[in-house]
Amino acid sequence: MGVPGPIRIVVAKPGLDGHDRGVKVVARALRDAGFEVVYTGLHQTPIQIVETAIQEDADAIGLSVLSGAHMTLFAKVIELLKEREAEDILVFGGGIIPEEDVPELKRIGVAAVFTPGAPTTDIVDWVHAHVATTSA
Repeated sequence: MGVPGPIRIVVAKPGLDGHDRGVKVVARALRDAGFEVVYTGLHQTPIQIVETAIQEDADAIGLSVLSGAHMTLFAKVIELLKEREAEDILVFGGGIIPEEDVPELKRIGVAAVFTPGAPTTDIVDWVHAHVATTSA
């Protein structure tokens, strides 16, 4: 939200998906790169994620969705950020997301989508390039 200092990222697993190994790898890579990372854990609702991001004064939210509910969950997080006038919190994410869904996710406001096999260095580099410019 534009506060000087390290970039703060809330990393979350929305919905009923119970697989969190990948998101933990990403969270650790972001932390190792010098970002402040808050991992919310499994089974978070979009409301819980947005509230955490606002309370933590996050610059970005990283969502991991493997359950197939990515269109609904990403859209709800974006909608709630608008309702809370917190649209300056950048949303990015990844998971099992078909390539044909990526343009629609970007249209609704998801800044970047990383699919399985994306190197963590690509995610870190993207955060450095995009989140830093919005939070500086």
